[in-house]
Amino acid sequence: MTGFYGEHSKVWVSVDCIIFGFDEGKLRILVGKRQMDPGRGEWSLYGGFVRGDESIDDAANRVLYDLTGLRNLYMRQVGAFGSVDRDPGERVISIAYYALISVNEYDDQLRKQHGVEWVNIDEIPRLYSDHNEMVLKARKLMRQKLSTEPVGFRLLPSLFTLTQLQHLYEAVYGEELDKRNFRKRIKEMNFIEKTELIDKKGSKRGAALYRFNKRIYNEEPSFKL
Repeated sequence: MTGFYGEHSKVWVSVDCIIFGFDEGKLRILVGKRQMDPGRGEWSLYGGFVRGDESIDDAANRVLYDLTGLRNLYMRQVGAFGSVDRDPGERVISIAYYALISVNEYDDQLRKQHGVEWVNIDEIPRLYSDHNEMVLKARKLMRQKLSTEPVGFRLLPSLFTLTQLQHLYEAVYGEELDKRNFRKRIKEMNFIEKTELIDKKGSKRGAALYRFNKRIYNEEPSFKL
């Protein structure tokens, strides 16, 4: 370490992760009880401090892997949160990220090990510090991204029904979509492929299963829903 900047006060830098999942027709996020002071026992997002040998993106990826055991997740930066009094412990600036994961791929034992829970996006409790503000901004950014890129497929299993897909968009946007118009738009997208498989969980007749074809999308990336 050098002796530079010694006349300036130190500021801590952390990352906080808003992890979205989709299950039973509901958009959910992972939250848990804070296990450190200040704020011990309060509901909180999962995060950590940035280490001296890593970038903020590396720190966010480390935190996400530690919590989920999953790599190569879809992750985007939400922004910096730096109100002077946001953390009663020290002067802490937090960089928030949001990530999308498929609930089915997340080991439930790992979730229990970390003491986090899936909470419906519209039933989030009061969170520590400015974490509720982070969630609101993350959802807004995800809505914008979902309208121009097919990122929603990262929240779904590899095979899904059109009803599941519509419920996903309704959960993210927070409003009901017209079924006929939605399916008409989906049929215009060559990268959403109908398979020969049938999902019979919902009815005896069953519903066709679809999948996202990344190769076709990369060849024809036009997307707007």
